[in-house]
Amino acid sequence: MDFLPRLELGSWVEAFVEWLQHAAWFFNGIDFTIEKVMDGIYWIIALPPSWLFVLIIAALTYWTNRKWGLTVFVILGLLLIDSLGFWNGMLDTLALVLTACLISVVIGVPVGILMAKNDRTEAIIKPVLDFMQTMPAFVYLIPAVAFFGIGMVPGVVASVIFAMPPTVRMTNLGIRQVSTELIEAADAFGSTGTQKLFKVQLPMARGTIMAGINQSTMLALSMVVIAAMIGATGIGQVVYSAVGQNNIGNGFEGGIAIVILAIILDRLTQSFNKKQSE
Repeated sequence: MDFLPRLELGSWVEAFVEWLQHAAWFFNGIDFTIEKVMDGIYWIIALPPSWLFVLIIAALTYWTNRKWGLTVFVILGLLLIDSLGFWNGMLDTLALVLTACLISVVIGVPVGILMAKNDRTEAIIKPVLDFMQTMPAFVYLIPAVAFFGIGMVPGVVASVIFAMPPTVRMTNLGIRQVSTELIEAADAFGSTGTQKLFKVQLPMARGTIMAGINQSTMLALSMVVIAAMIGATGIGQVVYSAVGQNNIGNGFEGGIAIVILAIILDRLTQSFNKKQSE
């Protein structure tokens, strides 16, 4: 026998979501913006033919790390994705991931800077980040569908919520780890707060911030299969359909394609950070 009355938390949340739906103009604006950004990214990556795209990524890989082994892997991996018939799906997935990462950086880096500048702000935002990271990813699909319907946009929104915390945390950490001696030297030369941020703190914290962006990229990519549940197209849809049909072959092929894409994105972001640090 329960000693306490049941707390109708779910009903309160539903009422709050229904109240938010009165601001449809706000969510329609977000939907329109995300869709246009994603369309622009897709147009850019779909512009070259597949063979030229492979060459561009291979050249970028070699330029950033100077390793022939990784460059050959990138070429063979992308050719394998193309030969499996997942090229268009890969472009859809890449557009979703890049859009989610772009939004995560645009929002996450300024929030991380605010956390680094103010301890009270950090104390308020940290529990929110904990909530975003520990909440099961499937739960994000419910409000995403409620506000944005079915398709790619709710998939991007859910991916942003899931993937943004590392960027925020690492930006905050990187700025706080900047040597106090450097800060004092900047103050001694009469630097303003803006000059100190952009000429001292952000350059010194770049490696840490890029590590956070790398983690956000991987988390966004891990959401592609879950996003397929609400209509997001791409390789994730192949894996999701294979699970529903118990099709081991298609599921394995889709999984391999996602792994290859994840390795390429991970190595590129890491190599780019090293290149900028040289």
